Amino acid sequence: MGHYRSNVRDLEFNLFEVLGLGTVLDSGAYGDLDAATLKEILGEVARLAEGPLAASFADCDRNPPRFLPAEHTITVSDALRNSVAALKDSGWWRIGMSEEIGGMPAPAPAMWAVNEMLACSNPAVQWYFNPVMSQVLALVGTEQQKRWARIGLDRGWLGTMALTEPDAGSDVGSGRTKAIAQPDGTWHIEGVKRFISGGDVGDTAENVFHLVLARPEGAGPGTKGLSLFYVPKFLFDPDTLDLQQRNGVFVTGLEDKMGIKASPTCELTFGATDIPAVGYLVGDAHNGIAQMFKAIEYARMMVGIKSSGTLSSAYHHARDYAKDRLQGADLTKAADKAAPRVPILRHPDVRRSLMLQKAYAEGLRALYMYAAVYSYDPGIELVDGVDAQLAARVNDLLLPIVKGVGSEKSFQWINESLQTLGGSGFLKDYPIEQYVRDTRIDSLYEGTTAIQSLDFIFRKIVRDRGVALGHVAGEISAFIDNLTGDRLKVERELLQAALSDVQSMTGTLTTYLFASQQNPSELYKVGLVSVAYLHAVGDLLIAWRLLVQANIAGAALDAGRDDSFYRGKRAAASFFAKTILPTISATRTIVENVDTDLMDIADDTF
Repeated sequence: MGHYRSNVRDLEFNLFEVLGLGTVLDSGAYGDLDAATLKEILGEVARLAEGPLAASFADCDRNPPRFLPAEHTITVSDALRNSVAALKDSGWWRIGMSEEIGGMPAPAPAMWAVNEMLACSNPAVQWYFNPVMSQVLALVGTEQQKRWARIGLDRGWLGTMALTEPDAGSDVGSGRTKAIAQPDGTWHIEGVKRFISGGDVGDTAENVFHLVLARPEGAGPGTKGLSLFYVPKFLFDPDTLDLQQRNGVFVTGLEDKMGIKASPTCELTFGATDIPAVGYLVGDAHNGIAQMFKAIEYARMMVGIKSSGTLSSAYHHARDYAKDRLQGADLTKAADKAAPRVPILRHPDVRRSLMLQKAYAEGLRALYMYAAVYSYDPGIELVDGVDAQLAARVNDLLLPIVKGVGSEKSFQWINESLQTLGGSGFLKDYPIEQYVRDTRIDSLYEGTTAIQSLDFIFRKIVRDRGVALGHVAGEISAFIDNLTGDRLKVERELLQAALSDVQSMTGTLTTYLFASQQNPSELYKVGLVSVAYLHAVGDLLIAWRLLVQANIAGAALDAGRDDSFYRGKRAAASFFAKTILPTISATRTIVENVDTDLMDIADDTF
């Protein structure tokens, strides 16, 4: 067995016992995909993930790709090539993709459950074959481009998302890459893009296409002036897709990174030689940033899932180590030098750490599953009484939490997994040290945590007028009201208090925003506490989803299903509520008392 530890039991619990997808699937809404078939698929994907995909995990780190400047390409190790081939051949990446590109219809939570295992078993592999850009092209492209997406995907072509530039970074609207219209309807792209994952994949794919944000000559400034272009590595016959001459987009650098080293993060240069970089306008309109956001939203969800799924695997390694590692006496017998040595699982702080590792891993999974049910499928309501418009708004609201909070909390608690192993965790004998390095990127991918927090406040709450947040708050309140008797009584009160704290913070931030119309410096207050607020909302939602699970688990136990899995659900939810939820009140105090003194300190003070 490789390094990766899947958790099919928890995936099935989320899909069938919490979200109730079995009823939808068995109704025939997704064709031949019924509940039994999905369970078989999850088992098969787990075997692929733990076997052929995970097999090259360490080799990918020790033997990363090398850049060949003269050929403008990279080399790929045999071990990595074998894992990429195993992923392509499996076909499981088709689940949840559009039928237009040969996908298999499936509810979004099922698609993400599969993707958790595919991505977390070996994160670098997804950058050598990922159907997302083909899916985006099928959604926003012309009829001809949709055909390119389908046939290219069948041939194993990889698509990339090329928006970041050396001088622009997260300020996408400052991008300088330009597009020059040609008489034949094509465009010539000129510029440099940086941090392009999958910018080249060596000989693992016959072609790569880049979805490139560029500014047509004469277009206005900012993001509104950007258009999206399809720029292939090799040009091809538009009807047969038979490859033709090399296009003028070249890899001019390969980043040497802290982690996820086998992911080919490239610098791409367009149109800098005598070979023009020929591009095709995507779709029929100059609507680049909106089109690209189709990919960005998917990528943000994927980052959150990658980080939380990696924490899940790290936790299982730490738990197993803690059960086997004998060290020290029980704390109550520490003065007795003759007391027997106990597994470190018996030490209070190890138990505290492990239970929070478990709670965050399973809580973040529950959160992304909840977000996924709001990925509206036309004609199929996964949430009662929620139409397409509200579903989209709630899904948008939750994405910064899945990505921003998910990446930060996962990294924090993977460090705790390493701590559980002590000095051994620092060694390459165990995979956790690589997990730490590979997940550090997650809070940077697709917008830093600060960017996620500002997006959450300004776009997902204020611009939405609080509609989506109000819906989620109403769901939490309904859950609290429906819990009766002594079950989860203490936890229910803690959840209610945390909800009140978050609602109060939301009101306070709104007050700062209104005040900024008269005094612009009030906006600084929002910026100074935005990340803390995002984390507070994240912890509230994680606690809620854990308690929903605990309630279901409690009913199962009451029915006589004495199962350590259900007892674990109750324990994790209770400990999380009692340990994490009270800290939200401290965040409320910080938000309500923040001042702008920090912004007035002279820059040379730093």
